[in-house]
Parts: sequence; structure tokens; C-alpha cells
Amino acid sequence: MKLTSQVLISSNILHTIEILKSLQKSERFVEIVKLDPKDDTFKVEDAKLAIEKAYMASEETTVIILAARSFSPIVQNKLLKVIEEPPPKKEFILITQSKATILATIRSRLPVKVLSEEVEEEALGLDVGQLGLGNVYDFIQAHKRTETKKMKQLIECIGKEAIRSEQFDLDEKTLTLFSNAFIALDVGSPPQFVLTTLLLKLLARKKR
Repeated sequence: MKLTSQVLISSNILHTIEILKSLQKSERFVEIVKLDPKDDTFKVEDAKLAIEKAYMASEETTVIILAARSFSPIVQNKLLKVIEEPPPKKEFILITQSKATILATIRSRLPVKVLSEEVEEEALGLDVGQLGLGNVYDFIQAHKRTETKKMKQLIECIGKEAIRSEQFDLDEKTLTLFSNAFIALDVGSPPQFVLTTLLLKLLARKKR
């Protein structure tokens, strides 16, 4: 791990930040971390603050750590310009839990590194590449009582399988589906409703 601009995907964000801090030599750190259970989504005002910090003059290299369980597409687009053309001696490190929610525009500009997960992924039980109304219905029925934390893991797995399958039009609009699903779960939407909405919208994005 290096103190250079990148996206880190981690199930333990605080531990990842501690590892980054252990690498500090002469660099200056700026942290904007949103991990409070009641406020764990990076917001537009947080992005504005990050941009302000980036344009503050400094003689030493400044590593700007932006960490949250999710970054909405609006926030990522807000950060895009400063990430694409960073001021001198500024490095941006984004840390979040799901690669599926990172927009292609960000991934094309920053290397993405998936850190070792603490818990192995369980078999999803859904052939995402062969997604259809039948297996969508069966999968939803099988997860009628799945609680929020487990649903987030399932949605992340669905995102990974959708990318691997290459059977979907994975443009910005599609990736937004996953960001919106995480946000909906965070604000208390019923997990089954979120899963149903995601799968039906994903099905509509399947290549014909």
C-alpha cells in the first residue's frame, strides 16, 4: 500500500486508515471520514470541503483521505475534476466498502485496489449472468427476511457478478443502481424492497 492517489475497497475502513497512517513520513494528512452509523454517507458538502483542502498551499505532500461506506454518483462527479487535475503535491485516497458503487469515470482515473476481506463471500445462489424474471422472483422469495447488513453483502456480490458476467450495460446509470441501493438501506428502506427494485432495474439493463 502506498500514499498515492487511489481507491481502496475495504470491509474495515478504520483499520485501513490506520495502516495508511503507519506509512506516513513527511506527508501531511487530511481526513474526512464519515462512519457514524447515523451519518456514514459522503455528502456534497464533504466533497466541497475536500476540494477546499486540496487547494490550500503546502510545501509538503498532502494526502487527502476520503472515507465513507458509500459515495453517491453526485459526490463522485463533484470530486472528478480535482481528482483528474489535482493541485501540486496533493494525493487523494478514497476508501469505501463496495467497488460496485465506484463510477467508471473515477475508476478510469484512479487505480482501484480491493483489500482482503475479513469474511469470505458466501455463494450468492443467483446466476447473475443468466438473470431473468424466474430466478429474480425465486431469489427475492429466498431473501424475504434477510436483514439489512446481510442484504448489503448480497448487493455487493450481485454488483461484482454483474461486472464479471459482462452481460449488462454497465454505464454510469447502471452503477448508480448499486449506489442508490446502499443509500436506501442506510436510510431504513425495507431490504426486500431494495433488492426487488435493484434486480428488476438491473434486468432492464441486460444486453439483448
